[in-house]
Amino acid sequence: MPSAVSGSGRIRTNTPAENAYNALQASSNNVALRQLRLSTGKRINSASDDVAGYITSRSLQARNGALKAALGAVGDAESVANIAQDAFDNINNLLTSIKDAAATASSGALGTNEKVALAQSAYRFAQQIQTIVDSTVFGGKQLLDGTFSGDFVIGFNASNSLLTLAVDLTTQASSANFNISGNFLASVTGNADYAGVTGLDLNSLSSISSSNLGIFDTANISTTLTSLASALDNVNKVASYLGGVSNRLASQTDSLKSQITNYNAAISRIQDADVATEQLELVKAQFLQQTSIITLSQANQNPQQFLQLFR
Repeated sequence: MPSAVSGSGRIRTNTPAENAYNALQASSNNVALRQLRLSTGKRINSASDDVAGYITSRSLQARNGALKAALGAVGDAESVANIAQDAFDNINNLLTSIKDAAATASSGALGTNEKVALAQSAYRFAQQIQTIVDSTVFGGKQLLDGTFSGDFVIGFNASNSLLTLAVDLTTQASSANFNISGNFLASVTGNADYAGVTGLDLNSLSSISSSNLGIFDTANISTTLTSLASALDNVNKVASYLGGVSNRLASQTDSLKSQITNYNAAISRIQDADVATEQLELVKAQFLQQTSIITLSQANQNPQQFLQLFR
């Protein structure tokens, strides 16, 4: 703390000037600090500005970055679930059309040629199901052919919440731990089972002829209708389950966005500069800088007074 000592008339001392110089240096440093904060918009530009605040803000920034990455993963998982769900909706419509054709073929009023025509029409629907399976792709991966499995880190907590989505339509529907795994067979051609129904081979529709009605034969049509109903039920179960997953992911998206916003606010309170306060302090420091310059100039004139003793 400076003291108001004049130094009297001693040689080699000019305490008022030194005090004025020190005050000028302090105010200049304060001006530079306020200008830096206003130019960067940050109150903490280095660890020396606020040691505790620096550590806290950097920790929050790291956490926020992880949350943003999780938000991206949630978006990807939601896209996979929605794309697959839309494909299942289309497959449901096509299976319904195949079942309607089989139900119509069960009528005793139809002749063999009409039943063959219905089978050929149903086979076209089966081919379209295969087209949907082949074209349901995300990130270069087939979603419905039994090969897809993806892990998504959708949130960060003690266990780093992990959501696994896998679509393998070879058996029956499952709903354990948000896994769609081991369910159904999505491929049509060359498989004896379809949609978790043993013996339901939609590819056999192409071989139906007037001499061999196959699954459209009067002896088999009841089993065919039952199998198609089971296949529809299984497809609907997986579509419904995917809908539940989509709802969970939508909720997680809202939660992550809220957390990111709150973290951004916390980081801002700690690290960002209060522009109004900094501007006020800058004006104050500039005023003190100017008065220090004037005072230093006046203090440097004091030694001239003692020269009067030699005149």
